[in-house]
Amino acid sequence: MLLADDQALLRSAFRVLVDSEPDMEVVGEAGDGAQAYERARETLPDVVLMDIRMPGTDGLAATRLISGDPDLAAVRVVMLTTFEVDEYVAAALRAGASGFLGKGAEPDELLNAIRVAAAGEALLSPAATKGLIATFLAQGGGADPAAPAGGHAERLAALTGREREVLVHVAAGLSNDGIAGRLQVSPLTVKTHVNRAMAKLGARDRAQLVVVAYESGLVRPRSE
Repeated sequence: MLLADDQALLRSAFRVLVDSEPDMEVVGEAGDGAQAYERARETLPDVVLMDIRMPGTDGLAATRLISGDPDLAAVRVVMLTTFEVDEYVAAALRAGASGFLGKGAEPDELLNAIRVAAAGEALLSPAATKGLIATFLAQGGGADPAAPAGGHAERLAALTGREREVLVHVAAGLSNDGIAGRLQVSPLTVKTHVNRAMAKLGARDRAQLVVVAYESGLVRPRSE
C-alpha cells in the first residue's frame, strides 16, 4: 500500500503498523497529492491511504488523478479524515475514493479497512457512509456540478429491475450476504448483480454505486 500524508510522523506510525502485518507492505510514501499520484504510478499499490487535507495538491485532486488514470484502475483509495463526519467526504467519494476512515480509528479498524478496500468487496463502514452522503444531499451539498444533468438517471435505464433493487440495498449499506438474505438468493447471485450494475454505471466500486443511487434520485435521503 501507499501512504500519503503531509505529516511524516503519522506516516511513520502507519508504516510500522502496516509492515507488522504478514499480508501487508508499505511500498511508498508521499507528502502531498502530486507525489501520491507519481508514487502510485511507480509502485501500483493495491490501496492508497490518502489524507484529504495536504498542502499543494490535496487528497481530493490526487484521488481524481488516480481514479481517472486507466493504468491505475485497480488502485483503491481510502481517504483519511480528521473527523468521522468531514465536509469533504462526499466529494472524496465522487472523486473516486473507495471509502473513508477517521484518523482517530483504532489500529484494528485501519488494518481491516485496508483489507476491505484491497478486496474491493465492500464499502468501508457502509451504513456510516450512506448516512453521511444522505446528510450532504439533504443539505443540498450532494449535487455534482461537473456531472451532466440527468446523467445518472439515464444510465439507470440500462439496469434490470433486479439490479435496481440490489442497488437500493447497496445504498442502504447492506453487504452481499445481507442483500442475499433480503432477496432470498445466493450471495454469489448478488455479487453478479452488483458487478453488472457497476459495469453499466461506470462505477469503480460499491462506494460509487452509493453515490449514483443518491445522485440519480433512485434513493432519497431521509430527514432525521
